[in-house]
Order: sequence, then structure tokens, then C-alpha cells
Amino acid sequence: MTAAFFSPNSIILSPPPQRHPPLRSSSALQFPIKHRFSTPPASIHTRASAAATTTTTADSASTSTTTGWAEFAEKVSGEWDGFGADFTAEGQAVELPESVVPEAFREWEVKVFDWQTQCPTFADASPSLTYRSVKLLPTVGCEADAATVYASEERRVSEPRGSAFAYASTGCYVAERRIGASIELEHCLIDPSNRESRVRVVQLLDSELKLARIKVFVEQWYGPFRNGDQLGGCAVRDSAFASTERLEASRVCRAWQGISVVARFDTSDNMIQELGDERASKSTRDEGGLVLLPKKLWSSVKRGDGDNNNNDETCCEVGWLLEEGRAITSKCIFSSRAEVEEIAIANETASGI
Repeated sequence: MTAAFFSPNSIILSPPPQRHPPLRSSSALQFPIKHRFSTPPASIHTRASAAATTTTTADSASTSTTTGWAEFAEKVSGEWDGFGADFTAEGQAVELPESVVPEAFREWEVKVFDWQTQCPTFADASPSLTYRSVKLLPTVGCEADAATVYASEERRVSEPRGSAFAYASTGCYVAERRIGASIELEHCLIDPSNRESRVRVVQLLDSELKLARIKVFVEQWYGPFRNGDQLGGCAVRDSAFASTERLEASRVCRAWQGISVVARFDTSDNMIQELGDERASKSTRDEGGLVLLPKKLWSSVKRGDGDNNNNDETCCEVGWLLEEGRAITSKCIFSSRAEVEEIAIANETASGI
């Protein structure tokens, strides 16, 4: 069990009534219980860090409200609860700080790796997206009423210039955040066959675009956006995962093919883009740069692994094996100057399947 943290601001966003996303699809301190988003939304940034996205007041590229954004907003908005954990660059789970682990666990020598998490998310037609990644303190037994917020990071996306943000009508997205000389690259992937199930994998890259750490969140949709007015407690349908079995390399290292939806950032000043251009994709994955994770997830950071095999490019990828031989992947290509050139999300099938 675990805990989370939110921004203590008291201004309330009042979202319009939302439709429940499809249940199935055939084809993403102690604070009071009530937490509110601050307004107005700004460019992508975190409240935990003052190193935010650099934006300009004037913007020559307007971001229109497209049908794609409206569909994305419907799919991504809501209360997403689950569990989260940190992993080293080698894929080893990182224990929670001893200061947050209940004494009973320490006495029993029980290692705790997972936070229980919440991610209330609201997207409107601006387009604007605001969400908070919340950690709840671990508790002994089923003590939902005792759930306490430990930490909270608020993210915002609204400015068309700044850090890159790519989204799909399915509710999937990729978000780049600059924190000093480092980069956080967040991949949010929704299960194409279950729109209430998603993962968020955050790759933390150093100034040389080398992988430093990984954060994983496994979440389920619990209803329309309520601004995190209830702590999940024992109502969470998922379970801790950090110490469970990791994905086997043999299930990833093979030839794959599929269809990608792509957004290019090297030819546009607009840094909020829909993943709209479709193209066929083929790749053969090996163990180079591959980090295997629980929940059938993998992470990969490789130099010169883009479609053009440009050795000056760095390719950051996250994959989710949905079933044997079928996966959804997210890829971000950085230039030699650490600028986002392209983001793509693909539904892939292993060759021979």
C-alpha cells in the first residue's frame, strides 16, 4: 500500500459532465482529503521543481481544437488510481524510503517497493491538460480512512511552444519535461482492448541522454474527474507489482511490424501535436539498451536507432507486451542537440504471429 502528494492549492476546476469511456474496445504531508488544481494552466512543468518548460508570450503557431483532441480529452480525463514504483537504469526495483515504511513492516523485515498512487486528470478544449501524480503513505492492513498523501506533482500542458507533447485520440500521450540539464520523458499507453487500463512509464535521462532511472505507474480508470476528492485505499482494483517477475528478453528480442502514428517536431514550432500521420513500421529488437520490467513492460534507450539509423540520434522507447506477439510501443527520437525530432506510437505484431 502506498501514499501520494498533491498541490495544496484550493481553486477548483469545474469540468463539464463527462461520458464514461468505453469499458471495452475491440481494437490507454499530510494534506486534507480535498485537493484542487491551480489555475490557469501553463506549459508543462512540475510544482516539485522550479525547472519548468521555457515558454514565450507570443506564439506564431496556434493550436486548434481538433476532433482528435476532443477524443483524447474524453479518454484521458478521469480518476486514474493504481500503484507506482521506481527502478534503476538496470531495471532493479528501488525500495521506498525507510521513513515512510510502517514500523510493523520494518519489524517483520518486509521490503516495500510500491506506492499506492492517484492521478486525477482533466483535459479541456483549450486544448489544456492538467494532472497530478499522487503518492499515498503505506499502511498496515486495509486502512482506507487512514490514507495519507505523502507527495504530489502537478503537470500542465497548454502552451504550443515549449516542451514536446504528442497525443492520440485513444488517450495515449508522450510528454517531454526539462528539469535543469535532465529530461523526463513520460509515455502513457492505454490498452487497446481495455480503455480502463493504462501504464505510464517515465524515463529519466541525464544531460547526455543516458538513462538514469525509470518510474512505472500501473493504473485503472475509476470514474469521471473528481479532482482527487477521495483517496483510493482498499478500493484499488490492482496490486503492488515492483517485485513481481520481469519480462523475459526472448519475448521482446525479435522482428516486429505494425502501424505507427507519428508527430514530427523538427519541422514545426507547435510543440503540442496530434499523432496523426500513419506509416508502416518494421523493427528488430535486441538486448542493446533494453531494460526489462514487471507487468510485461520494457524500456530502451539507444543511440542511432531511429528509422534513418542516424548515429547522432537517440531513440527512447517504451513497450507493453499485451499478449504473446502483440505489443503497443512508444518511441521518441532526440537529435544530437537533445531536441525532440519525432514521437511515434505503434501497435505491433511479432513477425510470424
